[in-house]
Amino acid sequence: MTFDPPGQDAPPTEAAPRARRSLRLPRRRAAPTVGDAPDGTVPPAPLTVQPPAAVVPDPGGEVTPEGPARRGRLRAWRGWRPLLAAALVAGAGVGAWFALPVRTVQVGGNARLSEARVQELAGLREGFGWLYYGAWRARGLLDSPWVASARVVRVFPDTVRVEVTERVPRVRLARPDGSVVVAAADGTVLPGAALSGSLPLVSGWGPDRLPDVLRVLGALSGYNVQSVVFTPTGLSVKLPSGSVWSGDLQALLKYAGSISMYPNSDISIYPWGVSVQE
Repeated sequence: MTFDPPGQDAPPTEAAPRARRSLRLPRRRAAPTVGDAPDGTVPPAPLTVQPPAAVVPDPGGEVTPEGPARRGRLRAWRGWRPLLAAALVAGAGVGAWFALPVRTVQVGGNARLSEARVQELAGLREGFGWLYYGAWRARGLLDSPWVASARVVRVFPDTVRVEVTERVPRVRLARPDGSVVVAAADGTVLPGAALSGSLPLVSGWGPDRLPDVLRVLGALSGYNVQSVVFTPTGLSVKLPSGSVWSGDLQALLKYAGSISMYPNSDISIYPWGVSVQE
């Protein structure tokens, strides 16, 4: 290949085809290292072991070291967590106890029992925690034979209402030892009740038939019964004028409504009919 100097015009010649030439560059050989084999082969490089790189914490994250000490601290923390939770709950409970004490007690329905006695039975003492007062505490009301039932209501933030239903004296009950007590309609003995003469006197012998007597008194409540005597053979009822006898409880209850048809008479009631003696 020739280059014309600049500024000179080459004579016009016919364009000849250009011949292609290829240039081959010599291959670079690796420089021999110390210890090369005489035959020109390169032995393998020795294996080197480097220590692991140090862990660099990420500013945006957290690197948690692992190890026996760390695991021991975690186990200790897990063991303390239930105790800490229990302490927090206990502290909250104590705080609620002192923060919400019972300050006002309202009692109703009591006639025989005093208000102070009702509060005592209900366990309502000054300073008791309002939040913790409930049926478990008021159950003492049922320990009194005078209390048939009770209803307790808490009114936020410091008031407790107690409504009691008292038993009412129904009969005078003569005991085998000669003593006389007062009992309610369900047979509960009422201590301290007055022995009023207006209450029918119940007496008798043999097996206890007080439940039967109380049923008969309920059926004859409009006849002003004065006394009832029970025996193994039947019941004898004393009225202001006349009397009623029956050896069958169901028959007596059945014909109780027709006793008024025979005033001033002694009536005997049998399962098959009624006998009247004037």
